[in-house]
Amino acid sequence: MTQHPSFAPPPGPPLGGAPAPNRSDVGVAATVLAAPTGPSLPLNRLAPEAALRRLELTIVRRLEGFLHGDHLGLLPGPGSDANDARIYQPGQDDVRKMDWAVTARTTVPHVRDTMADRELEVWALLDVTPSMNWGTDGVTKRDLGIAAIATIGFLSQKMGDRFGGMLMRQDSIKRLPARSGRSALYGLLRTMLDEPIVPDHAPGELTLAAGIEQLSRTQRRRGMRVVVSDFLSPGDAELDPNVSPDWERALRRLSVRNQVLCVEVVDSHELEFPDVGEMLIKDPESNFARYVNTGDEKARARMNAASAAQRERVAIALRRAGVGHIQLRTDRDWVQDIARFVLGYRRVASMLHAPPQGVSR
Repeated sequence: MTQHPSFAPPPGPPLGGAPAPNRSDVGVAATVLAAPTGPSLPLNRLAPEAALRRLELTIVRRLEGFLHGDHLGLLPGPGSDANDARIYQPGQDDVRKMDWAVTARTTVPHVRDTMADRELEVWALLDVTPSMNWGTDGVTKRDLGIAAIATIGFLSQKMGDRFGGMLMRQDSIKRLPARSGRSALYGLLRTMLDEPIVPDHAPGELTLAAGIEQLSRTQRRRGMRVVVSDFLSPGDAELDPNVSPDWERALRRLSVRNQVLCVEVVDSHELEFPDVGEMLIKDPESNFARYVNTGDEKARARMNAASAAQRERVAIALRRAGVGHIQLRTDRDWVQDIARFVLGYRRVASMLHAPPQGVSR
């Protein structure tokens, strides 16, 4: 069974002589027949900011700015980057911050300010390969991934924190610079929504493992990393949880210095195949295509069991990598699922993200 199926009806007239369904009436489910042409939901529904104001994502790993205190943001406070010099104010300024070079040059005492650290830098890697382009329950997997990034962005952001993104296509990775502020986050989400849809069988051999490695290499500042994908590799039909997926090792390396949260995006019909008679299952990233009779109860049960084993293997691999894991489904309320995850995450985050032995927190 293919690892990320796309559904299409068999050729010929519909079974039973019923008229063909009107494509305009099926909504996002049309994406099982052809790639979507744009977002399946508008930005204001993918980024429900008002519903998230009472939640806050727990950050437990040591970040670059934590050496100077928790979340100073852009408010005045200690930092590691030098700022402009100014005249010394007796009784207000610390003499240890005296800038002797400027004082000697001007013959007037000056101190050198430091810029407050941006305490948290979040980078989100979004998988936009063809297996993410479809959905059957109101939203595509790709847009659900953007909704997850929007939700995590609002939960983790405080004054001065920066949020950046990387879009992983079949042949390249597009980097969206990290910026601070609510408007910048909305701009990043809009850019993700407007990114052209990757067509089926697009050229390129970039894997999720390579995308995670590039995220680890290019973003050296410690912080939080979010990986959003269906975690399915073309041609990987392995179901044994003891066999590591190709991306597990890359996730382990990423989690050594960063707090990592993985968002697994799935569609309900990937887990439970519908009884719709004969159905063509295609892999949008390889040449796999096969007709399956979903009306056969035993065949459908075997397919569902294989899908469950596949998802269990993903969950076990993420647990072995020591990363946070949340599964979002296209047929569920993702805000409610993330809220439930965040509330439980507070109890287990410190243990889950404990750094390897010999590595400081």
